[in-house]
Amino acid sequence: MTAPGVEEDAERLFEGFVCSVVALLEQRDPTTFGHMGRVAGMAVSLAQAADQVTHGPLRDVHFSRDQIREIRYAALLHDIGMVAVREQLLFKTRKLYLPDLALIRQRVAFIRRTMEAEYRRQQVEYLKKEGMAGYDPFLQKLAAEHQEHIEELDRFMHLVLDSNEPTALPDGSLEGLQSYTERYYEDLDGRQQPYLTDDEVRCLSIRQGCLDESERLEMEMHVAHTYGFLHQIPWRKELAGIPLIAYGHHEKLDGSGYPRKLRGPDIPVQTRIITIADIFDALTASDRPYKRAVPIPLALDIMAEEVKAGMLDADLFKLFVESKAFEVT
Repeated sequence: MTAPGVEEDAERLFEGFVCSVVALLEQRDPTTFGHMGRVAGMAVSLAQAADQVTHGPLRDVHFSRDQIREIRYAALLHDIGMVAVREQLLFKTRKLYLPDLALIRQRVAFIRRTMEAEYRRQQVEYLKKEGMAGYDPFLQKLAAEHQEHIEELDRFMHLVLDSNEPTALPDGSLEGLQSYTERYYEDLDGRQQPYLTDDEVRCLSIRQGCLDESERLEMEMHVAHTYGFLHQIPWRKELAGIPLIAYGHHEKLDGSGYPRKLRGPDIPVQTRIITIADIFDALTASDRPYKRAVPIPLALDIMAEEVKAGMLDADLFKLFVESKAFEVT
């Protein structure tokens, strides 16, 4: 039998290890600083509230001290798999990576200088051939055409910048972007090059968010990495459920989640609790560079719609709101 003092020391040691791992992960990705701790706090608060329910669908839900610890550790470590995600992808806040956007800016600057040079060349050519005769009306027409070309170039750049935002693609943007794959300029070697490549249009045409399909799937793999990491830890019997509890935090009751498309009966109540806390924090967090924080009432409304759609546990969400578990810091 383990002496109480030894067991307490072991718990403190493990607690310190978990907190150190979380701190290390958050140093790698400061945009989600505090996320895992906040999720853990809300999950524990919701689990404790569920444990106190004496009537209704949650009346048979009870958690021991060890089960509460199990939920807390699963919540603290639910995103540990992010360490396996490429930093370039982890910090992507727009549809185009920064070097790709810089390349388009350089391209636009080159086209603009080419237009300016052509504008000056035509003026000089006219003066050589015609002198000052009729020069003023010629220059007026030439300047108007040049200004029109410059404004069109500016509209192109604005379209790129607007489409590059992780918000929904503006109406008509897709057709507008596609048209620039068939508009050309002459490079330094005299070759015709498109304003936008097909790959650039593909990225800019992402309907929502900033990840394309392959990037999204790569990001979603963090849950599998989380499970793989946690599964290797020799957990005590009382905490053995942590890997599976954390593994399912992106599953939805209707089977629309990932990675295993689990449905309601196959998703543990502990995981459902963490999922609610995780979604709420993702919506309301103010430290995400790719989106604005959503006010708490709106976040709860958004989650309520997911409840209506059969994605989130209705009884746990109702308790989450009534107990104000989201106020835990």
